[in-house]
Amino acid sequence: MNLFWMILKNELRATWRQAFAWLTPFLFFALIIFLFPIALGSNFILLKQITPAIIWIAALLAILLSLNSLFQKEADEGYLENWLLSPHSLTFIISCKLFSHWLIYVFPLILISPLLGFLLHLSAQEEGVLIITLLLGTPVLTLFGAIGSALTIGIRGHGLLLPILIMPLYVPVLIFATGAMTLVNFNQSIASEIAILSALLLVSITFIPWLVGVALRIGVDQ
Repeated sequence: MNLFWMILKNELRATWRQAFAWLTPFLFFALIIFLFPIALGSNFILLKQITPAIIWIAALLAILLSLNSLFQKEADEGYLENWLLSPHSLTFIISCKLFSHWLIYVFPLILISPLLGFLLHLSAQEEGVLIITLLLGTPVLTLFGAIGSALTIGIRGHGLLLPILIMPLYVPVLIFATGAMTLVNFNQSIASEIAILSALLLVSITFIPWLVGVALRIGVDQ
């Protein structure tokens, strides 16, 4: 736990020094959702139909923005080598790092989503499903993205390489998360979608930190 709090405090300190880096994904997420009702005008039927896609694509893009520098600071300052040589488990260190990153960069998106959902005319039931799917799905997106970020850590100016690497991994989360929000519109059961998202989260938490450790070793050696 001491190691976890140390990593979390280090992330908070780095975020405080570079507030703009934290605000970019947050404002990007809010602006995308805010602009859609303005663009569609009074076409509430169309807005209702595409609301799940709007929210989840905005969340996906905001997470991608935050992943570009996920391990870059550690690589530039030599912390990655310390991680690899540390007596502590590399998998545990990476798990702490990814949870801290999700808590700082992604959790604020979930906190603001009910207000943005109100702009998209979501009902209370739809708001509840939105929060549940975001809580289950966004950690999976962050974990999957960490694999691509680790693989590209030694590549300068990788540009669109990171989205190309990880976008196929995001498809199942998008399908089941937007599917759950669509089904609740028709008062249908969303139990299977929630169960699949929960399973994806559990599998991701179990295996991906270890895979990220392997990817970091590959990235550092490049």
